[in-house]
Amino acid sequence: MASGESITLTATRYSPEADVEPWLQSYVIPYREDMVVLDALNYIKSYVDGTLSFRWSCRMGICGSCGMTVNGTPTLTCASFLRDFFPGEIVVEPLANFPLVRDLVIDMSDFMHKLGMVKPWIIRDRDKPVTEGEYRQTPAQLEEYQQYSQCINCMLCYAACPVYAMEPEFLGPAAIALGRRYNLDSRDEGALDRLKVLATSDGIWDCTFVGECSVVCPKNVDPAKAIQQTKVDTTIDWYKQHLLPWMRR
Repeated sequence: MASGESITLTATRYSPEADVEPWLQSYVIPYREDMVVLDALNYIKSYVDGTLSFRWSCRMGICGSCGMTVNGTPTLTCASFLRDFFPGEIVVEPLANFPLVRDLVIDMSDFMHKLGMVKPWIIRDRDKPVTEGEYRQTPAQLEEYQQYSQCINCMLCYAACPVYAMEPEFLGPAAIALGRRYNLDSRDEGALDRLKVLATSDGIWDCTFVGECSVVCPKNVDPAKAIQQTKVDTTIDWYKQHLLPWMRR
């Protein structure tokens, strides 16, 4: 594997049983141009220091579990190449704004709770019998929500969000984007239930539209757009309901 060149990777270390605060440990490992940061972490785990802890699964940018902060930017380590940093040092830290469990592993409980709050599944008042066939959609109806369905729950947007950093009660970019994804789905009938969560001071109205969530998204979901469009929709609905009741849908 060795090409004769090496690179330094510095990783956050933290053991709750032994450490008061996280600290940094550097490793010098062989460099290869086609290696990604996740490969480097796995090399360290396998050949240098088996105590290093981090999450990963698919290595294909699909599962979202290998999200970490690489040289200050939230990213999927399976899609971040060493060659983009070589010959400089690579610093890998856990995603910001989440409690630290161990080394590069974060506690994602808050995100999972907020994700459940927006009910990211199709809700219907009555499911039609299977004998009546599929819930058909036109290409235009699919296009309405397809962008937001690409979210892989990697939480990079939460690590990049300054609002979530200051106000942990904020529902957050990914949860709002997925809530919008189902609200736009022609098969769904649960929009009013979700808006009780989305259209609150801790929901869309807490967002100051910095836009960093969309910058770091590895799937081009654009959660900032989802938040702002939901603001527009709810404002229009409010005016229709209170000032122009005859225009209500």
